[in-house]
Amino acid sequence: MFGIEYPIFAFSHCRDVVVAVSRAGGMGVLGALYFTPEELELELKWIDEHVGGKPYGVDVVMPAKYEGADLGDAEELLGKLQGMIPQQHKDFLEELLAEHGVEPSNESAGRALLGWTDQTARPQVEVALRHPIALLANALGPPPADVVALAHEHGVKVAGLASSARHARKQVEVGVDIIVAQGTEAGGHTGEISTMVLIPDVVDEVGEEAIVLAAGGIGRGRQVAAGMALGAEGAWTGSIWLTVDEADTPQQAIPKLLAATSRDTVRSRAWTGKPARFLKTAWTEAWESEKSPGYLPMPMQFMLISDALRRIGRSGDGELVTFPVGQIVGSMNQVKPAAQVVYDLMAEYIEAIERLTTITEAE
Repeated sequence: MFGIEYPIFAFSHCRDVVVAVSRAGGMGVLGALYFTPEELELELKWIDEHVGGKPYGVDVVMPAKYEGADLGDAEELLGKLQGMIPQQHKDFLEELLAEHGVEPSNESAGRALLGWTDQTARPQVEVALRHPIALLANALGPPPADVVALAHEHGVKVAGLASSARHARKQVEVGVDIIVAQGTEAGGHTGEISTMVLIPDVVDEVGEEAIVLAAGGIGRGRQVAAGMALGAEGAWTGSIWLTVDEADTPQQAIPKLLAATSRDTVRSRAWTGKPARFLKTAWTEAWESEKSPGYLPMPMQFMLISDALRRIGRSGDGELVTFPVGQIVGSMNQVKPAAQVVYDLMAEYIEAIERLTTITEAE
């Protein structure tokens, strides 16, 4: 479908990782969420100039449901939603920051809304389709049918993440070409069904209508082989690229990621308002405590905490630093070049297939 050498898709917010993976024979997919349309234009132009003609993709977030979907354009939406954030949530957040010595900020609020909404993600889609991308992915729910049609008009395949067979069916109904069957082990937004159970469910449901990629806890070649054995035609990976040489992961988070075990993550709404897997830290524990006022719906939760996250990053406080990452973090204990990670994945994949072949022949 894409002319890539290896069936490895690498989601990353870092353009250097995207380029490195695509040049190594996989397909890098740039997460557009944190970029303004103008910034995304610059990022994609840079990728075009450095990827050597290799295919790459762009991932946006167009959730099917979110607070304020009917409140007008992005500027109007931002203003109205900010006014809906309860004072008790603001007070709780400031108390938490003060407990950890995080200083108040005199700066204006940062990017509170990002691309969490239809209003803010559509301009990102428009920018992406002006570039020679091979894939447009949507990370939350089925993308709007008109966006799928527009991508197809540009000759671009569309992928959608699904955490259940029912969700996969909805993706196919709007014309999605590739289903990323993402198990609960994954980092970021994820469902409750494990990868081992989810992949065959999704393959049985839509495997004759769409390509299925295995996702969730995949960071070793043996896991790629397992996904293929379950019926997938490739692997979608994300967490393992956080600790490669090229990654722009905050330096405070790197030691925590390298030291973490597979038990050191938690599924929480403390970042976006929807369930997502993160490193378990004082931040996630505070939002689960009795003092917590609870979570706000998407996108209001991130609007509440966006400035706090920036302040935490500048404070040097390590206890509150968290990061979206999956349970594969327990295997992420060494910094390597992204290309080496691709080659290691495929080398172990081949070893696993050869081992299975030997077992079958022996029988």
